[in-house]
Amino acid sequence: QVQLVESGGGLVQAGGSLRLSCAASGSIFSINGMGWYRQAPGKQRELVAVIISGGRTNYADSVKGRFTISRDNAKNTVYLQMNSLKPEDTAVYYCNADITILKNAITRNDYWGQGTQVTVSS
Repeated sequence: QVQLVESGGGLVQAGGSLRLSCAASGSIFSINGMGWYRQAPGKQRELVAVIISGGRTNYADSVKGRFTISRDNAKNTVYLQMNSLKPEDTAVYYCNADITILKNAITRNDYWGQGTQVTVSS
């Protein structure tokens, strides 16, 4: 089974920066896309940013110009550089990956990390 391990969350003041990392491991054949979602208490989980195998990226309007997603294909790792953080960015951030695996058969599936807390104080 594929595992996604996240790191880099923490507490920062408004205007500060954080860099999140997510490394995928397991019987990975290929990764089509990787991305970040976030969920604040009482709110729906939302897409923050995604990057596909060709390098194309998409961002939520609320983070455009402040966040940058990148990917190291050799390490099966995705990063999220978060600058100019705002209190409304406070949430649990989840790594997501669209992965083709080698098990009993070759299967394409969607995987999630356990989440990392990002807290931005005013």
